[in-house]
Amino acid sequence: MKNLQEATERICELKGSLLALDALVTTLLRQLPEEARAEFGRAFELNVELARTALLHTDISEHTLAAFERDVLRTARLVDVPHAATAPP
Repeated sequence: MKNLQEATERICELKGSLLALDALVTTLLRQLPEEARAEFGRAFELNVELARTALLHTDISEHTLAAFERDVLRTARLVDVPHAATAPP
């Protein structure tokens, strides 16, 4: 039971950390000038594709993949990058 409690606490800590990082990134993206946001968007597209390629060759859960695609879509909308938001078929 102790291991389950420790795992639950660690998952909760990770969720809190992820939410804090999400708030930081959202704030930073909203503060970028339009030109910098466009440059960020191009770099983001490339990195999303690299990550998708890496994920194809990894034993990873469907939950992780779904969360990745959901957050890619959210970030792409923040920076107005339509191609990055399109998940592969």
